[in-house]
Amino acid sequence: MKTVLLAAALAPMALASVAASAQSAPTTVEPMVPANGTVLDISAEGRTTRVPDLATIRAGVVSQGATAAAALSDNAARMTRVLAAVKRAGVADRDIQTATVQLQPQYRYGDNVPPTITGYQAINTLNIRFRDIATSGSVLDALVAQGANQIDGPNLSLDNPDAALDEARTDAVRRARARAELYAKAAGMRVLRIVSITENGENARGPERPMMLRAMAADAPSKTSIAPGERDVTVDVSVRFLLG
Repeated sequence: MKTVLLAAALAPMALASVAASAQSAPTTVEPMVPANGTVLDISAEGRTTRVPDLATIRAGVVSQGATAAAALSDNAARMTRVLAAVKRAGVADRDIQTATVQLQPQYRYGDNVPPTITGYQAINTLNIRFRDIATSGSVLDALVAQGANQIDGPNLSLDNPDAALDEARTDAVRRARARAELYAKAAGMRVLRIVSITENGENARGPERPMMLRAMAADAPSKTSIAPGERDVTVDVSVRFLLG
């Protein structure tokens, strides 16, 4: 019982000590930049290049019919053949995704008369990813042969851009440092250290310049070639330097 009473008696003292310690703690925040230094802010873009290894293409079937049922039936039959051709080409299920399914009436317009429905149009499109760009041209030809009459793309990109982005980040800091050294030398000073680095944005896809191809099966070329070229990978950073 005495031990319990002693602990209870010491508890208020411990709380008082904590409160006193909290009151004595400094409330000021240390400035990020020492007052006796000169600050230089530099913005820089780091860059590297990669050959794209992923192509995304939208392929679809547009069907016309006198009735909605006729348009849908024709569209479904042709899309079944297109989908089978994609899978025969070795495209995995995870790389095939339905993008659009539409059914809409077609109208004839005249002067001073209500529009008249002349038929129906059915559209079904797929987003298809090709992980072997070299084979994507031949797959496109096969799709057109099987009834695809609307093809948009390809959009070329990187499947895993992380390593390229890290290279661009390193290049961005290097460029910022070189520019800071230039300014410091011109001002008769020297770079003491980096105070902060802020990443403002990244781009591993580059500008979208898709090839647009819309072909009917009868007019489709015998061979379609797709050249991957190179893709710029960029990172923008802002770096604050302390000069002395």
